[in-house]
Amino acid sequence: MSTTTPAPVEQPTEPGPRRTSEPPRRAAMSRRRRKSSDDQAARGGPLWALFAWVLTLLFFAPVAWMVLTSLHKEADAATNPPSLLAPLTTGNYGLLFDRGVRPFLINSATASILSTILVLALAIPAAYALAIKPVEKWTDVLFFFLSTKFLPAIAALLPIYLIVKDLGMLDNVYTLVILYTSMNLPIAVWLMHSFLAEVPREILEAAEVDGAGLLRVLWQVIRPIAMPGIAATALICFIFSWNEFMFAVNLTATRASTSPVFLVGFISSQGLFLAKLCAAATLVSLPVLIAGFAAQDKLVRGLSLGAIK
Repeated sequence: MSTTTPAPVEQPTEPGPRRTSEPPRRAAMSRRRRKSSDDQAARGGPLWALFAWVLTLLFFAPVAWMVLTSLHKEADAATNPPSLLAPLTTGNYGLLFDRGVRPFLINSATASILSTILVLALAIPAAYALAIKPVEKWTDVLFFFLSTKFLPAIAALLPIYLIVKDLGMLDNVYTLVILYTSMNLPIAVWLMHSFLAEVPREILEAAEVDGAGLLRVLWQVIRPIAMPGIAATALICFIFSWNEFMFAVNLTATRASTSPVFLVGFISSQGLFLAKLCAAATLVSLPVLIAGFAAQDKLVRGLSLGAIK
């Protein structure tokens, strides 16, 4: 009796991974998308450039008009519509110095520069403690700093006036220094906190391992890294102090009046001296414009320092 061996049954095999052209296909699609976006950007580039120029001219037009009006005589500036082809003169600027604009500029510079230095001296250590060496409930501390700006300044004018009067510090430029420092300190702490939060912790740990103290870390390690942020904060505080009007006009009289108070003197019952007012506004704006132009690179880097994670 013969036996037959059954034929081996072929087991179904699972299909292995197929080699497809998926990665090259994705790469090609990505290249096409990039090329399409580049083409769209190239087509829209001139339109965006034109839009930027139009927006710049819209913002610059009032400033150019002010400067042009300051170079006209009062009769030519008061015509309606103003005469653009009238003869130019610099006599309005000479009249400003005859009326004594120099003490007002000195008072503004003194109050703005000293208050900005004090703000930085107080805000940088405070921001360091909140950003790099965080204390308990540091978010509550930041909120407390911000809450001091909730109260309108006009609501605090009367009590501040009475306190300053009792202390015998009315018409004193150092009163403005103290007020401007307290006004700008919350903003400076918030700005410096966002800047110092971007400082690499490894650098600070290396400095501490090398035995550097707090002052040395602040001056030799943090200051060079955070200089754009410090410059941006200083410029913003300087501009706020330079342009402040309400406390300056109510707490000063003759000796400590600032340049914004000087501008109001051209609006009197006799009429509005438009050409002289434009000349005074141009002269008062020059220090801020010069400071902003000198620090524009650090200002742009500083304002974007805390925005990129």
